Amino acid sequence: MIQIALLCMQATSEERPTMSEVVRMLYTQLAAEIWEESQQIEVTRRQDYETLQRSFNWADDSIHNLEAVELSGGR
Repeated sequence: MIQIALLCMQATSEERPTMSEVVRMLYTQLAAEIWEESQQIEVTRRQDYETLQRSFNWADDSIHNLEAVELSGGR
């Protein structure tokens, strides 16, 4: 936003962007920020899913180990 503001402060009107250009630049920046935020959310979801998946794998291993102990006979 600061860069856009600096562009708007140029000495001559030919060097300054039009309002439609300013709106487009602001919209593009907003779209880029929304995209970046959505990518960060996706990374967090993926990490949560992998953590959850690992915990289920651990539970499966524990069940298998428990069955092996039960099948070993009395003590």
